[in-house]
Amino acid sequence: MGELLSHDERGRGRPLVFLHPGGFARQVWDEQLDRYAASHRVVRCDARGHGGSPGPVPGFSHFDDLRQLLDALGIERAVLVGSSLGSRTAADFALVHPDRVDGLVLTSPGLSGMVERDPFTLDQRRQAGEAIAASDYPRAFECVLRMLVDGPHRTPAEVDPAVRALFGRLLAGNARQGHGGFPLGDELTAVARVAEIRARTLVVTGALDSTDIHGIADLIAREAPHARQVTIEGAGHQVNVEQPARFGELLDEFLA
Repeated sequence: MGELLSHDERGRGRPLVFLHPGGFARQVWDEQLDRYAASHRVVRCDARGHGGSPGPVPGFSHFDDLRQLLDALGIERAVLVGSSLGSRTAADFALVHPDRVDGLVLTSPGLSGMVERDPFTLDQRRQAGEAIAASDYPRAFECVLRMLVDGPHRTPAEVDPAVRALFGRLLAGNARQGHGGFPLGDELTAVARVAEIRARTLVVTGALDSTDIHGIADLIAREAPHARQVTIEGAGHQVNVEQPARFGELLDEFLA
């Protein structure tokens, strides 16, 4: 598909690749980059249609974009750490290239082929669509923050303002780059193929996330043969940003 994904890397050692949630960019992994660069070769990238990466083109897939990046960097096997869309990409990649996956950490996981049913999520998507149709982009951004940061169990005032500010900046940055929406590209139907995921897998969810995400996490934990599930109290969809210390403990344990 031509141009590589925008990315950065730091450190040496066992490759550790971070994949961000849809609508945002690789800066959501700032704390993890700092934490693991001393012991691992850490790579994080912007998905197509996000951050500094190129926009979507016909026939693209996030998992093949990832393959091209790993090929270019000379990385044969890596631990993939995804959040939301990043988890969706990591799971698809693991199904297509199982021998290239050294481990999977699926945080607030989506899966290709999933159907959203959570009433809060559907309502926020509807409101965001109405706002975009009316060219009311601040309102649309707020709906995205409500859906993907606050979640169904908190008001904006109950979320750390610094966390909301970070995700607001990333949304605005994508808009300035001309990116919009959540391009999914060509995907597998991983939701029907979870039992085929052979990699050792850690599934991490925030207790305050939506029923859709908890349902997917439960599915992976139940059907993937080498999966373990952990729920972090006091966190919503953006677990690694809201609870970086606890997330780091879990990742340290997984990598040991």
